[in-house]
Amino acid sequence: MTSFLLRRLGQILPTLVILSFMIFGLQQLMPGDPALILAGEERGDPAVIAQIRAELHLDQPIWSQYLYWLGNVLTGDFGWSWRIRMPVSELILQKLPVTAQLAVMAFIIAVAIGVPLGILSATHRDRPTDWIANAIALFGISTPNFWLGIMMILLFSVQLGWLPPSGYVPLWEDPVQSLATTIMPAFVLGNSIAAVLMRHTRAAMLTALSQDYVRTARAKGLTEKVVVWKHALRNALIPVVTLGTIELGRLLAGAVLTEQIFTIPGFGKLVVDAVFNRDYPVVQGVVLTTALIFVALSLVADLLYMAINPRLRAA
Repeated sequence: MTSFLLRRLGQILPTLVILSFMIFGLQQLMPGDPALILAGEERGDPAVIAQIRAELHLDQPIWSQYLYWLGNVLTGDFGWSWRIRMPVSELILQKLPVTAQLAVMAFIIAVAIGVPLGILSATHRDRPTDWIANAIALFGISTPNFWLGIMMILLFSVQLGWLPPSGYVPLWEDPVQSLATTIMPAFVLGNSIAAVLMRHTRAAMLTALSQDYVRTARAKGLTEKVVVWKHALRNALIPVVTLGTIELGRLLAGAVLTEQIFTIPGFGKLVVDAVFNRDYPVVQGVVLTTALIFVALSLVADLLYMAINPRLRAA
């Protein structure tokens, strides 16, 4: 296990270095002069522009700017937001828990719906249960999130008055109200992921159920429940885990449309506002944090592979 982790970390570090090059380099291609943006009404004063350039190290070569930025990032300093005038790391720490709560809730909903439906569909192939499960998956895949979100607001907020239509209450302030404000956006996000998980689970289970070891288990007289849940599902979970970690990473990166519809102050809204206002330090900080999340989830997926399939531990 230790040697595996060391190998994976050795592969991850060059990836992070390349990502840092790309994140910093793409900012240089963005239009607009940061010094002019920060100068505001004093943008016509060359002395003010020169002072801002010196403070931001914009008067130095690109490689020097990159090394200065990377050094700060390694200490957890992502710079200051040009628009809000506060550290980017504080903004990320404020917004990430909001999106994390929404993402975890959506992921739980997706797994609770998608995986059992996929198993049922595979074990009842070409039967009514299979048709119903595929119809549910088709609905989830083909329904746009913004439309489903609006319809849920009209039904549960406007017509029934059960849930608030928008807004967000932190979980640590009022858990009940927090769940009430996030359950609809979480279901909207989880709905589409559940459909994809269902299709992948079904395909993986059908492949597993056709393997020789499953036929051998049945020939030994094992019950169908043991064959499905202990033998087939365990091997079918590998592609499902891969897809699940990718989808969880996407959720943690921010669901822009859903957060906009339900007025959730999360990662998605933060990065959209930063792009529109050319707040480059915030964009860099969010993109780098998102990349770190995906890298971490990739490592978690590898560890889950070994927990699911012991044969991979010797690889």
